[in-house]
Amino acid sequence: MTTTKTALVTGATRGIGHEIARQLAETGHEVWLGSRDEKRGEEAAAKLRAKGHKVHALPLDVTDDASVMEAARLLAGKTDHLDVLVNNAGIAQGFDNAPDEEPIGNVKDVYEVNVFGPIRVTQAFVPLLKAASGAQVVMISSELGSISALLDPGSEFYGANSLGYNSSKTALNAATISFAKALEPHGIKVNAVDPGFTATDMNGGQGYRSVAQAAEIPIALANGKMNGVTAAFLNHNGTLGW
Repeated sequence: MTTTKTALVTGATRGIGHEIARQLAETGHEVWLGSRDEKRGEEAAAKLRAKGHKVHALPLDVTDDASVMEAARLLAGKTDHLDVLVNNAGIAQGFDNAPDEEPIGNVKDVYEVNVFGPIRVTQAFVPLLKAASGAQVVMISSELGSISALLDPGSEFYGANSLGYNSSKTALNAATISFAKALEPHGIKVNAVDPGFTATDMNGGQGYRSVAQAAEIPIALANGKMNGVTAAFLNHNGTLGW
């Protein structure tokens, strides 16, 4: 088995996830791109391999128990450790509905990807994370999950009142704390990161931050440049309030 630094990024065929994967590869990690669509995953990996990077596609549907367990089995056949896990896969929907009108089915769909997905994936890959030395788990969250920000009339996101999406990121933040406390004895750091209002396909190209900027904190964590921080909610301005 290799002693090369290894990383897995979910939802890594485009946007922030793909940029994080690219920068991880550039900093010497062997990277697996988790993708629900196997063809798109292989196409994205091939583009990075063409630049000389060690990048592989890994079929992975974060909403499916069997898919996640099979992905963990496949990765365990390629490496005996996992240094970095970035739970990036997520969806945003329901912004056109007032909270009292948002269909419960929409809320469930958002939670399945944004909350249960990262929980499912983290649990499945814990054995490989424990086998690494000082592994990092990064949960891609959002300031829309910050209760303190949403209650602050001075926050730019005060008016963004999406029931499903906002509360899913709040729940993800709570899961981050739980995992951080449980995995700290094993030397594993777990943090939530708000990439900021980033222009991606998911939001129709809105946002004033680039994917390269959005990747900065996850990459700094992955490369051990955050002084061993764990159980924190971080963005480019520092530490966010929960």
